[in-house]
Amino acid sequence: MRAGRLDQLWSSIADAGRELLRRRSGPRRRPVELLCRELLSVRGEASTLALARELVETWRGMGEAERLSFFLLLARSFGPDVEAIRQAAEAYAREPGPGTLAQLRRVSESPRLELFRRMNTAPGGPRAIVELRAELLRCIGTAPELAELDADLHHLLASWFNPGFLTLSRIDWGSSAALLEKLKGYERVHRLRALEDFKRRLAADRRCFAFFHPVLPEEPLIFVQVALTSGLADRIGPLIDPSEPVRPPSEADTAIFYSISNCQDGLRGVTLGNFLIKLVVATLQAELPQITSFATLSPVPGFARWLEEALAGGAVLVSEPERALLQRLSEPGWWEDPSLAEALRPLLTGLCAWYLVRAKRRGRPVDPVARFHLGNGARLERINWLADTSAKGLAESYGIMVNYAYDPARIEQNHELYVEGEVVHARAVEKLLAGRERFNERAAPSLPVPAAG
Repeated sequence: MRAGRLDQLWSSIADAGRELLRRRSGPRRRPVELLCRELLSVRGEASTLALARELVETWRGMGEAERLSFFLLLARSFGPDVEAIRQAAEAYAREPGPGTLAQLRRVSESPRLELFRRMNTAPGGPRAIVELRAELLRCIGTAPELAELDADLHHLLASWFNPGFLTLSRIDWGSSAALLEKLKGYERVHRLRALEDFKRRLAADRRCFAFFHPVLPEEPLIFVQVALTSGLADRIGPLIDPSEPVRPPSEADTAIFYSISNCQDGLRGVTLGNFLIKLVVATLQAELPQITSFATLSPVPGFARWLEEALAGGAVLVSEPERALLQRLSEPGWWEDPSLAEALRPLLTGLCAWYLVRAKRRGRPVDPVARFHLGNGARLERINWLADTSAKGLAESYGIMVNYAYDPARIEQNHELYVEGEVVHARAVEKLLAGRERFNERAAPSLPVPAAG
């Protein structure tokens, strides 16, 4: 409600500013570069809001090629003044002090940062900037020179969407139909075929929480789905099956985080998920004090691709019988053959343990989900065989899923160990890892720890 009133206020001021600009400059729409420069130079509040709204409307009306040209314009013509930075740095070196430091900071900032701040004041400005960055991220692959522009936008959005500004809301079947439809569309981990499927995920033994920002009150930023269970869940099927019976929450002793979905592509890289999980843990502890265990049931999205590349490159050794066994993964329905699945189980779970604990890039696990949870202070608790036999689960990880345990008493300690390069893991994972390492020692005593696949 507050955001709606604020939008109305901004719109009325922008309308007044548009009338002033029309009297001064005529009704014609300005070229985008001129519009940007005028927005940066204007001082009046009404004029600023009117120009900001015009820039938002211009952006929204652009085609794909025009948007790329706009990004290149911002990257090339609205960056910092290198010569002014040099002079300010020399002045600070000659005479260090608050004044010269302030000047150095001022000239080091890109003019486009102030442009985005002013654009943000327009009605719908925050949403437009999030959308703008989403489009920018899609363009960077073909235009690497946009990286600095993205760095500026990420810096702004990380401060504007600081978790201290966000509100946590529980989602249930009584939430608005519009919101539920949005969440259905944003669910990317375990997709929902129909809105009715969502109803089971919001039953008494389930929880769903989302982060919202005051200026985007109807737009979820990230949400998590939780199952209240007895003990660790080792298969995803029972957690998302709409026909699964509902159990009393009072019987649960464990909270399983089985799906975390970022809703806004434009906020990629802005830290939200770790705060969401920790806040949900605290919320559940207060609501259901008998729940003492908190864990995830997580995918291992890069395992199959990594294993294929690591085997081809010699980063992981397998025996000839093991290699022949792995080749049978190409057989249709291999997971439905009990003897084949059981033969593959120790081999693939051991290799997965190796992948999660030993395979690293720049000192961090290769797997993105592992980086997220271990960086949050979780422990790699258990590797679950054939936990997800969907087409996606089999293609990404041969059906393997992982439990990451969140022990509130050890989260910070585990985080510190992770920062120092250690992957904190349970004894069950260590056993799988040890079996793989013993083979590697016999096969190649000097085999190095593999880099990324």
